[in-house]
Amino acid sequence: MGKTEKYDHMKLIRQFAGGHRHLITIGRILAGISAAITLVPFYLLWKIIGIAVEGTDLNRINGCAWGAVLLTIGALLVYILALLCTHIAAFRVQANMRSDLMRKIIKLPLGIFDEDGTGKIRRIVSESTAATETYIAHNLADKTVAAVTPVGLIILILAFDWKMGLICMVPAVIGFMCMMSMMGKSMQEKMREYQNALDTMSSEATEYVRGIPVVKTFGQTVHSFKRFKDSIDGYGKWTTAYTLQLRLPMIGFMTCINAVFLAIVLGAFFLTRNGITDTHILNIMYYIIVTPLVTVTLTKIAYSGEAEMTLIDALKRVDSVLDLNALPEVSEAKEPQDNNIVLKDVSYRYQDATRDAVSGINISIASGEHVAFVGPSGSGKTTLAELMVRFFDVTSGEISLGGVNIKDIPSDKLMKKVSFVFQDSRLIKTSILENVRMARPDATREEVLAALKTAQCDDILEKLPDGVDTVIGEKGTYLSGGEQQRITIARAVLKDAPILILDEATAFADPDNETKVQAAFEELSRGKTLIMIAHRLSTVVSADRIYVLDDGKLSQSGTHDELMASGGLYKKMFEEYGRSIEWKVGA
Repeated sequence: MGKTEKYDHMKLIRQFAGGHRHLITIGRILAGISAAITLVPFYLLWKIIGIAVEGTDLNRINGCAWGAVLLTIGALLVYILALLCTHIAAFRVQANMRSDLMRKIIKLPLGIFDEDGTGKIRRIVSESTAATETYIAHNLADKTVAAVTPVGLIILILAFDWKMGLICMVPAVIGFMCMMSMMGKSMQEKMREYQNALDTMSSEATEYVRGIPVVKTFGQTVHSFKRFKDSIDGYGKWTTAYTLQLRLPMIGFMTCINAVFLAIVLGAFFLTRNGITDTHILNIMYYIIVTPLVTVTLTKIAYSGEAEMTLIDALKRVDSVLDLNALPEVSEAKEPQDNNIVLKDVSYRYQDATRDAVSGINISIASGEHVAFVGPSGSGKTTLAELMVRFFDVTSGEISLGGVNIKDIPSDKLMKKVSFVFQDSRLIKTSILENVRMARPDATREEVLAALKTAQCDDILEKLPDGVDTVIGEKGTYLSGGEQQRITIARAVLKDAPILILDEATAFADPDNETKVQAAFEELSRGKTLIMIAHRLSTVVSADRIYVLDDGKLSQSGTHDELMASGGLYKKMFEEYGRSIEWKVGA
């Protein structure tokens, strides 16, 4: 077997640092110089102890003491300069990393966010880049100090009494070996597992918090959220097993680094068995003061190794986003002749899935036609609609718009052809005016107000403190699901795209809001190619054609009357839907 190529994290950091990469090198050099200067006062300390033991010319102590003070201050100033360099470089790396991530994310197909979830990507952009900044700003300098200090310490410990020095080094060497047994590839893999466990638990915790009203209303506990409970239990089992795995090496490490004084006592007893001299007293006192530095240094090495593994895991997560493939764009764009949509033998399978989400779909939607996709949950309705506007590319088959394969239409032009209204409408924390204007940034205030009026939003604006200029989410200003839906419809009105996709757009609307949403849809869909995805079958009765999906395949198609006459899945679903809305308590 060949050797696994080592992950060069510093090379990647220098790439992100750009013109500031030299500051990282300067910072590390300055940190190394600071570490070397810090050790010189310990030599002066040895001289001070020697003068004190000899008891002659005590005035020389002042010179050595002031020299030690000045060198310590000088080392501190040099270290501050080192941190200044690494901090500037760290901020630049973090800024460039986040910029590169956002440039990449903005080019990714929208289907990526369905598969990976926005929470995971958001955590990488926020926390992984922050971990990189922390490492460069602080840990990188400490790592250099931790690398330089042992070399100087070995010189200091062996220079004055090599026998005592070797005795003091024995527990340090054993402790270092215990520490290294905890490092390596297995530790890096454990760090990855740890971060994955945190990702899972964080994601499930978010879902649990969102469901707290349900938990409190029905008197449930955390056990009712099985996935959240499982993620906590899994994390607990993992940390327990990992802690037990490191128990013996950690006990050995902590025992050895704290046994240095015992080594000094044993060494002093061994070396002075034939009598004690002033030199022995000098060296023993010196080693009692200096040897604790070994403990501090080994601890720093341990922490710097852990910080480096955290950094490598963070960088690999950043790489995982940067390595995602954007949809290929054509060099020569083609212009669709009209707004008809044709699907030829279309199939799609999600990443890591064992079967196709949709399979062998053949559909033709004429310009201006109103169609509906219906079927049981998980039948592939939303997937099919997302494929039509290239949220991701089909696994096999072909989708064309106006006689042109959608792969030959630039994504920005394709997006201009389509407006979306999803069931989980999203508004950003800014004014309603700017939320609607996102659909067309050059729109005037009057055009935005007209779109809001068409979307039946007048009653929303009337109750808000600043009307259309009210900032959503500020000072307790929030909108209901149905109200947010109408603001989203206003976006679609303002965009005025020829193709409109409605994905369960009235799912969370109350009866009053649903009436207004439906009225807004009627205004919005006039003269447009309309694709509706709905579970409320009463909303699709008037569609020009209804496509019934079942388990990823096209089961039936036709008008409402044709499908009811032919029987099958649609008739069964419609009759069940009718019984559900007629059901009453005590009936």
